[in-house]
Amino acid sequence: MIGLVDRERVDAALYDDYETEKAREKRLAKEARAQEMQAKNAALGKKVKDTPASKAIKGRGEASFYRVTCKDNGKGMPHDDIPNMFGRVLSGTKYGLKQTRGKFGLGAKMALIWSKMSTGLPIEITSSMKNQNYVSFCRLDIDIHKNIPHVHLHEKRENKEHWRGAEIQVVIEGNWTTYRSKILHYMRQMAVITPYAQFLFKFVSDAPDKNVSIRFARRTDVMPPIPMETKHHPSSVDLLLIKRLIAETSKQNLLQFLQHEFVNISKSYAERLIGEMGPDFGSKMTVKSLTSQQLVRIHQLLRQAKFDDPSGHCLSPAGEYNLRLGIIKELHPDMVATYSGSAQVFEGHPFIVEAGVSVGGKNVKQGLNIFRFANRIPLLFEQGADVVTRTAHKRINWSSYKINQMQDKIGVFVSIVSTKIPFKGTGKEYIGDDITEIASAVKYAIQQCCVQLKSKIVKKMHAREQQERKRNLSRYIPDASGAVYNVLKEMTQLHASKKIRYGDDDAELLSKVSENLITKETLCEKLSKHVEQVDYEMALEYATQSGVSEEPRETIYIQSLEAENKMIDLQTPFIVFRVFQ
Repeated sequence: MIGLVDRERVDAALYDDYETEKAREKRLAKEARAQEMQAKNAALGKKVKDTPASKAIKGRGEASFYRVTCKDNGKGMPHDDIPNMFGRVLSGTKYGLKQTRGKFGLGAKMALIWSKMSTGLPIEITSSMKNQNYVSFCRLDIDIHKNIPHVHLHEKRENKEHWRGAEIQVVIEGNWTTYRSKILHYMRQMAVITPYAQFLFKFVSDAPDKNVSIRFARRTDVMPPIPMETKHHPSSVDLLLIKRLIAETSKQNLLQFLQHEFVNISKSYAERLIGEMGPDFGSKMTVKSLTSQQLVRIHQLLRQAKFDDPSGHCLSPAGEYNLRLGIIKELHPDMVATYSGSAQVFEGHPFIVEAGVSVGGKNVKQGLNIFRFANRIPLLFEQGADVVTRTAHKRINWSSYKINQMQDKIGVFVSIVSTKIPFKGTGKEYIGDDITEIASAVKYAIQQCCVQLKSKIVKKMHAREQQERKRNLSRYIPDASGAVYNVLKEMTQLHASKKIRYGDDDAELLSKVSENLITKETLCEKLSKHVEQVDYEMALEYATQSGVSEEPRETIYIQSLEAENKMIDLQTPFIVFRVFQ
């Protein structure tokens, strides 16, 4: 596709991986010495290590190229907006305050730029929106110097299948072998935090035995609410943002500007703020006529004044129900606990922390396994400095919750959603440990999960002790029955010789022993039944208290999202009960 072909080398010494005669002799001598040493060790009976195969020198001109295709059945993109959405960097805006799933707003554009750098090939975008009778197709790349899209083809095609969604195809240089584990780990974490979506991942190689196909099934159709756009909190704005808001506002005077462009500023409070600004400010002064010095004064006062905290109604957390389902679906743990905290505030931005802790499961390593999410997006890199990792390792006393930090398979899941995630570093891959509000919320959420797990673990330990007690009792039943029977036989002989007189009930029992109506086997059977009855009653009490069914899980088939069914959902953090009308 890009004209890269293998050609026969004419001047071999010209290439970077050329081996000189001297280097070749040196390599062969080293291999001979290694073989000689192996032969000596073998003769002495020592363990012989396999000689590592000499690694081929990879030239700088060699590369691996991949066609990456990403397809969804989502909302799609407007036909006329596609070139600017992909071919113009920073075409969006960060001034609208809303919980967003991305980090920079550059994901697809960075893929396009990497494609242009590594292969020079354009990307292909196919999209269709709901109720459209056509499919938008666009082939484009980007003019990096002018920051404008270079459109090769942009047309409308017939939509026979009434498909909607988006598909992006890009050809890039990459390394599947090195980053395979990261890609699959990312997909698994996405499946945990979005159990209402189905993911299908395929890797198709030239060699069929290297093909990979993994399907992460959808487990529910209960989706989180759509995040709402909100106005800025006065304590969170900077000078640049104030200038931007003034340039875009439709309000005429300063009083209306403060009252309508920010949250938590009433008319009376705005008047108090204006009075505090000084004699140069007035409620009726035109907001467009403010000088640079006056803007600095407004910014200073907004940072220093006291305001009510913003509410978290604009946020869209995954929810305990979805988080629990995702953990169970992907890890199959022995037990799991989840917790969703109330909205808190950091520098004028609301945030919500959700946490889950699991014990046991499939494909889970011993010790702490950390899963981090920011605005429902997995964070893979720079885990050691993250607030979640440091809290789980240093601030949680796992042994006090009956959990062994080193030997148990522990999964720690923490999801933080906010209108502004306080990332650290240029890669935006971790949240700093120096933010007290977030660190405290993360610690409290994990502790609440551990408290729930402790009660379950204690009940399981109690049940295990009961089982052990039953085994011990059952082991001693034959000996105890024999000893009791021997005592009864001696008592029968004493009663028959009239040396000792017993009451009527005891005499009746001894007569049954003498007539062999009560034998050693009878006593053994009665004791076994009593132990079984006590064990059954204790097990029933445990099941009633824990509310956990140990029956095998059954496959659940979910109704299609497209089906036109009238239904009522009754939701709690742990279950959704659906009634079809």
